[in-house]
Parts: sequence; structure tokens; C-alpha cells
Amino acid sequence: MDNKKRSVDAYLTVWLALCLMLVLSLFLVLIDGARRNGGRLEAECVTDIGLQSILAEYHRELMKQYNIFAIDASYGTGTCSRENTESHLKAYLEKNLSVEDVFLSQFIYRDFLGLELKRAELSGVSILTDGNGAVFREKAAEALEEDVGLGLLEDIQEWIQVIEVNGLDDGGTEREKRNLDAEVESYNGIYIEEEKDVWVPFYVDNPTAALEEKRCLGILKLVMEDEGQLSQKILVQDHLIMNRMEQGTFNRGNVKLSEQSGLEDAAERFLFQEYLLKYMGRYGCEDEDDVLKYQVEYLVSGKDSDVENLRSVAGRLCAIREAANVLYLFSDGGKRTEAQLLAEVTCTLLWVPELAPVLEAVILLGWAFAESVYDVKSLLNGGRIPLIKDDESWHYGLWSALWGELQEETREGSGMSYADYLRIFMMLTDLETLTGRAMNMVEADIRSTPGNAAFRLDGCLVQVEADIQIDSTFGYQYTLTRRAGYH
Repeated sequence: MDNKKRSVDAYLTVWLALCLMLVLSLFLVLIDGARRNGGRLEAECVTDIGLQSILAEYHRELMKQYNIFAIDASYGTGTCSRENTESHLKAYLEKNLSVEDVFLSQFIYRDFLGLELKRAELSGVSILTDGNGAVFREKAAEALEEDVGLGLLEDIQEWIQVIEVNGLDDGGTEREKRNLDAEVESYNGIYIEEEKDVWVPFYVDNPTAALEEKRCLGILKLVMEDEGQLSQKILVQDHLIMNRMEQGTFNRGNVKLSEQSGLEDAAERFLFQEYLLKYMGRYGCEDEDDVLKYQVEYLVSGKDSDVENLRSVAGRLCAIREAANVLYLFSDGGKRTEAQLLAEVTCTLLWVPELAPVLEAVILLGWAFAESVYDVKSLLNGGRIPLIKDDESWHYGLWSALWGELQEETREGSGMSYADYLRIFMMLTDLETLTGRAMNMVEADIRSTPGNAAFRLDGCLVQVEADIQIDSTFGYQYTLTRRAGYH
């Protein structure tokens, strides 16, 4: 009986030992699986946290002034390098993998996962200046996308169509004026009186002579009460991004542009231009701290000084307004009749009736110029002028225009504002040229702030791709590739 009992006890012992072995094996497998999968989960979380941490180091001044988020890869040192950002990423990863900050970790806690950083490299970066500024345009448009409706875009497209169809911006009016003046001048000189066979001097008095004297003064003197009050700021462009891009001495990212949203259609270009109007100064809407006060004027003119940029824009405004006013005058029967009568009377008194059509055209062009001076002055004073005028919006009468005073006070009016004309000029400017000048302005403005003298747009990262390897002391290895950026 005792032997039988001992035999049963032995069986039970073996059975329990086998069961315990199976249970322990299962526990060990579960623990190993938990360690393996837990390690992967922690590696992924630490990687994501590390990437978000370096994105949180965006350039504060760039965000403050222009609402654009980007990592300054120089970190204020003046040396732009992706290695700088890699070192920051490594520091964040190592910090988040460490258990040193766990309470009493050296005495009561053993690292269950045993993870340590083996490698962290930035395999791909996207820089603001990539694609000749395509990335910069994209980020600018994103910064304004929710604030601006597209209704204005249809108006701009309509205005540009009117300008292009009628050739208002091709300088044709000025060329026509020179040709007509030359034809009138050809009648001046020595005239032969056939019946008496004598030589007498003959001159045709140009009714627009007073206006021509005004034209020679320059448009700014005609529309400004005191030209000396204009900003005298100057921009040195030699070391700015546009110059470095022309010389090929700038940093490039290696993220394919095809993987980024482009700005090829008119709507996205419109958003980019509205961004420029919102964040950059212009005449009548200046910022004293900017490197140039008339920044939008610089975007469409590219001159080195505020005065020259404003003079260029004002001259272009005057040319468009003069061409548009000529277009209206030649279509208005009443006003054209006034000019025709004056020309015929003048030519009849001078015994040159064949010159009347030429003199009529000269008078109409002079009248249009006087009106265009008033238009430019109104726009710069905050008024509005329609692209093509009608009888109600026309200001000068014929005689007051030919008198050439051009000193009358402007009215607020209706139609297009100065900003609207700047929108047209930007839309007519080559996109890459406009982008390059905009980047020049951003870079120059940031450099003028404390601690940012060496700031470079081609050192600003907006997207990074990281290859990371994290090893475990328990023999596991985790390789991850992650991409993060500002959206």
C-alpha cells in the first residue's frame, strides 16, 4: 500500500513539474513578446517625440514676422548644416530613452526594455528655398489660405485681361506721343511763301506745351507735395538669398518637389501674393522697423532704394492710367469733339489744316496725361480709380488740363485701390523673380533683428526625414524611417 501511494505521489510530482515547465515557458514567451513589442512601441513613440521636439525649435522671429514655421539649421551659429539638427534629434532621442530620471531607478527599478540609440540620421530635408522658392510660396499660401476668399481673384484676372487686350502696359501710348510730337515738329522751321517768293519762319504752337514741361519734372514731383518726406532706406542685395541662388552658393534639400504640393495654378499664386500684401509694407502702409518701407514696390521693381522703387511703380501706374484714359477719350464723342474743334481752329489760324488730325491726337494724349497724374495722386493718397473711366469718374476738363496746373485736391472715388494695382503688377511679374525678391525681403528683415545677423533662408528646414536605429540589450534591433514637417 505504501509503495502504491509513493508511486502515485511520484506521478503527481512529475505531472506538476511538466505543467509548471509548460506554464513557465508560456510566461517566458509572453514576457519576451511583451519586451519585443513594447520595445518597438517605445522606439516608435520616442522617434515621433524626438521629431516633434526638433520641429518645436522653429525660428521664433520668422514665425512672428511672417507666420512661417521653419527650423533654423544654424541655431544662431551662422553655420547652416543638417548635422546641427541631427545632433539635436539625437539629444532628444537619448533623453527620452534614458531611465535616469525615474525615481530611485538605480535601486528599485530595472530597465525592462534596455533600449539605447545606435544611429540617427536625417536622410532627407526640405528647405524653404527649394525649387527656386517653390517651398517658400507653398508655406506662404498655407499661412493665408483660410483667411482669404477667391472672389478677388476673378476681379484681378478680369483687370489683367483688359490691360493685355488693350495693351495698356506695353508703353504704346508714350511711343505714339513721341511720333505725333515729331510730326508736329516737322512743320516748324523755314516756310516758303510761294506767291511772294520769300522765306518766313513758321512755328506750330503745341497746345500741350505746358503739360510737357510738367512731364519732364518726373511723376513723383507731380504727385507728391514734398518728395523729401519719402523713405530714404536702401537695401544692400549682394549677400541676400536671390544673389546666392544666382551664384549657386546656397543649400539645397533632397526631398523631391513632386512629393510636395505645387503652386502652379492661379488660385495658389493669388494666395501667395495676398500673403505678400498682408505681411510686407507698401506706400501708405509702412512698418518703421522693416529694412525697406515700400517692400511690395520692391517686389515688382527690384530697385535698391525705397525712392527708386516707388518712382518705378508710380511711373508704371501713370503709363497704365494714361493708356486707359486715352482709350476712353477716343471712345467719348463729346470730349473728342472738344479736342477736334481746338485742333481745327489752331490749324486754320496757322494755315495748315492738314495738320488738324495730328494735333487733335496730341491734344487728346496731353489731356489723358493730365488725368493720369490726377489718378496716380489719388491712388497714392488712398483713393480709388476705375481701370477704364466713364464720364462720371472723369476729373479734368480740357482747358484745365491743358493749363497744366495739376494741383487740384483728390477725391476718394470708386473703383480700384493702390493695392489692387499692385496686385496686377505682381501678377504680371515673373513668378520666380517675385519669389526671389520676397525671400530677399524676408531674409533682410530677419537679419535686422537682434541675434539673427547671420540668418539664411536656405538654412530653414520645413520637412525632415529621419533614419533611426535603436538597439536593445536583450538582442532586439528596431530600424525606423519617419518623416515630419509643418502643415
